[in-house]
Amino acid sequence: MLVKNELLTGSDDGLGRVRELEEKRINKEMANIRSKFKETNLNGYQKKKYVCKLLYMYILGWDIEFGHLEAVNLIASTKYSEKQIGYLAVTLLFHENSDLIRLVVNSTKKDLDDMNEINNCLALHAIANIGGREMAESLGPDVHRLLISPTSKSFVKKKAALTLLRLFRKHPDVLPVTDWADRIVSLMDDYDLGVALSVTTLILTLAQSYPVEYAGCYEKAVNRLKRILVDRDYSLDYIYYKVPTPWLQVKCLRLLQYYPPPEDQKLRADISELLQIIMTNSQDAPKNVQHSNAQNAVLFEAINLAIHLDSNSTICAQAAQLLGRFISSKETNLRYLGLETMAHLAACSDSLEPIKRHQETIMMSLRDKDISVRRRGLDLLYSMCDMSNAKTVVSELLRYLQVADYAMREEMVLKIAILAEKFATAYSWYVDTILQLISTAGEQVGEEVWYRVVQIVTNNEELQEYAAKTVLNYLGSPQFNETMLKVGGYILGEFGHLIANYPGCSPIEQFTAVHSKFNLCSLSTRALLLTTYVKFVNLFPEIKGQVLTVFNQYRYVLDSELQQRACEYLAISTMPADDMLQTVCEEMPPFPERESTLLLKLNEKIGDTEDKRVWVIGGKEANIERQEDLKRKVSMRLNSTDSASSPSTAAAALPPQQQQQQPQSSPQTATATDLLAFDDLSISNSNIPAFGDVPLAAGYELGLHKQYYMQEGVLYEDSNLQVSVKSEYHGAHGRLALYLTNKTPMPMSNLVVHVESLPDKLNVRTVGASPTEIGAGAQVQQLLQTECLDMFNNPPSMLIMYNNNVTIHIKLPIVITKFQEPISNMDGASFFKRWNQIGGPPRENQVIITSQVPIQLEQVRALLSGFKLGLLAGVDPNPNNFVGAGVMDLGKGGGKVGVLLRLEPNMEQNMYRLTVRTPSEQVSEQLRYFLERPLTVGA
Repeated sequence: MLVKNELLTGSDDGLGRVRELEEKRINKEMANIRSKFKETNLNGYQKKKYVCKLLYMYILGWDIEFGHLEAVNLIASTKYSEKQIGYLAVTLLFHENSDLIRLVVNSTKKDLDDMNEINNCLALHAIANIGGREMAESLGPDVHRLLISPTSKSFVKKKAALTLLRLFRKHPDVLPVTDWADRIVSLMDDYDLGVALSVTTLILTLAQSYPVEYAGCYEKAVNRLKRILVDRDYSLDYIYYKVPTPWLQVKCLRLLQYYPPPEDQKLRADISELLQIIMTNSQDAPKNVQHSNAQNAVLFEAINLAIHLDSNSTICAQAAQLLGRFISSKETNLRYLGLETMAHLAACSDSLEPIKRHQETIMMSLRDKDISVRRRGLDLLYSMCDMSNAKTVVSELLRYLQVADYAMREEMVLKIAILAEKFATAYSWYVDTILQLISTAGEQVGEEVWYRVVQIVTNNEELQEYAAKTVLNYLGSPQFNETMLKVGGYILGEFGHLIANYPGCSPIEQFTAVHSKFNLCSLSTRALLLTTYVKFVNLFPEIKGQVLTVFNQYRYVLDSELQQRACEYLAISTMPADDMLQTVCEEMPPFPERESTLLLKLNEKIGDTEDKRVWVIGGKEANIERQEDLKRKVSMRLNSTDSASSPSTAAAALPPQQQQQQPQSSPQTATATDLLAFDDLSISNSNIPAFGDVPLAAGYELGLHKQYYMQEGVLYEDSNLQVSVKSEYHGAHGRLALYLTNKTPMPMSNLVVHVESLPDKLNVRTVGASPTEIGAGAQVQQLLQTECLDMFNNPPSMLIMYNNNVTIHIKLPIVITKFQEPISNMDGASFFKRWNQIGGPPRENQVIITSQVPIQLEQVRALLSGFKLGLLAGVDPNPNNFVGAGVMDLGKGGGKVGVLLRLEPNMEQNMYRLTVRTPSEQVSEQLRYFLERPLTVGA
């Protein structure tokens, strides 16, 4: 065996001399080994010795070009020591695409079939380390057989499970893992905790790709946790610092997060009990660092599961208090985990108030000594930001941006820009924030950021004048920022004429402010500014001479883009008539509304690992799509491993008041929360009548009016059909789930659901697979997606046709109040200041309403909340009066409109005085209209 010390002998001449001596010795040894291998009388020991020498030289960094066949021959040896060296050599010298892999497969297969466990393990090690496609195809079934075989030893099963995991991660398309699902899942009950741990690790990956096939693992994971935490059924060998098998606990808790909450109440109760036990155990003072680490690992995963199941549960409330202590801990790891878990809570919770209590501590985490903690603090601030704290959070992020690590600045810029756009309550605040961001961040501001600024300014007329004036002030400062120059060039070129009459904003001053930095910027920016100059010629003829001088100067530059623009703009500007100039320089039309490129850019930065995250950073709204996608992909067969004996989930899909009416034999399998974003579905049916040709169904108004202020319930019902609805809205977008129940003993065939869109006002479309038949006594689901584009007055229509001879025309409960978000954190001073700014008629609507039933204040409170108005406590001195506020999102056409309301009940006369004030006369009138009827009838 070569010894490294020998190679260093005589190294006084320096490293070069050492390398020379080493190379000389290596060449001599290789020549000797090559000559030995040519002999045919080498025994197993000699082959093993020389292969070991080759491996040592390989480890030293030398290329080994021979000896591979001898290593393969050693694998076939009956002696353990020789077989071991053979496998070691194959593992080091071969790669998955090696031509000699086929020579190894046969020997490896024999060792997998051998009854000797040691040989099995050597073969599994080699497969896992090489992990090629050919090995996966040829040996994958044998590895699976070793895993499920009742005669396999526990340590063989553990290695087989991890080997399958390696092969699946490398080549997921090769292994028939869906066919193996039941047998693999059953091993989670193995008495050996090591086997259960290895199999659970394998299932963690498989369940992410095939959630339906591996749905049986859900109940297995719960049962295993019960055995550990409740029954205390575990080996003493797996107690790690007084915490029983924390690795398996963590993996089981993690696995449960890949499935939606179960419908089985017993299963939910078991999980709640387990989570409570973990929370209680965490209160024990840790004995040492290892105990603390194991205990906290289980605790944090349990909190994540509790958030996933119900972010508004009492366990999550306890968790919020615990996390508040963790983020203030002196230990870096605890601060990191606390911030990350709190970000998960913020990303899923309906209320952010428990998190906002720690806002100061979270902001201080941005200045933590550890950059990973600073990153988690940034994620948490981004997720917990809402209308109430947006200005505070954005201001803090802007201050920190000046001293932030360069590795974080690009991400911070994206998040600040998204928050400023999402929670802007005033145009001036948005412009000030985004321009300060551009001024501060400089090179870290990507193109997508200033592109988005230009889109928003172009699409909002109210913003253009203020944006032009503000950006001109920035350009007038001596500090140079090329991104600011791009934004300024575009905005002034388009909207500079709006401020031309203001002091300090004359055309020549605008041109001077831009052109003073012209020679300091890149060629691409100069090209953009030349376009700005030609627009100046069109807008301000008085500075035409100064601009033409610039065009003349750049007619002869070497850059082809600049030269072409200068020549063309000069030619257009000097034409006898201005028709061409005016046509070329017409004002840019509004940009089409689409998903923000900032969000797309931010999502690109969130990379998936092998163990994919079940939530995304960005608040509850950002997680809705992911949660719904999870529900869509996963079968709800989680209550029983035998789907034939499990109760039907159709009744669970109904609104609560109808669950008793639905027979258990219904084929419906989706739940009421399955409001999913599917691909468009076009109905190609030429026999659909026009909405105006079909009279509205008798009695449809009763259900419709109730659904104006309710999220779910019966929309329409007759002797044959019941139509129920469940809805949710976020901003200008909404989703509805329609549940059509056949009340007759005969099936309904040729079912068609056709919905109406209001041109330029409201988009409504069916999504997903449309049902074509409703079985006798059964229920089907149709999903709708809607987007508000502008102010609209009347709800859209819907036609339901079946049996080729029945057509039902009803109205959908989609009205402007559905696109409202409540504001509940406004104080009295702010409310009345805004109230007085709006003023009286026509922006105010006031009406006296006589109630037909005695006034019940709690019923009125629930009614106003149903209309998505945030009720403000302590604003009105009369405790019986109601004061409310909200922001209505009317899409790109109507923008966001604030809504203020005062409702003054007169209990003695059984009357109300309702006053609504908004900047939009139409919104004010419509809101009064919708509130008047339910207040009259005392709904």
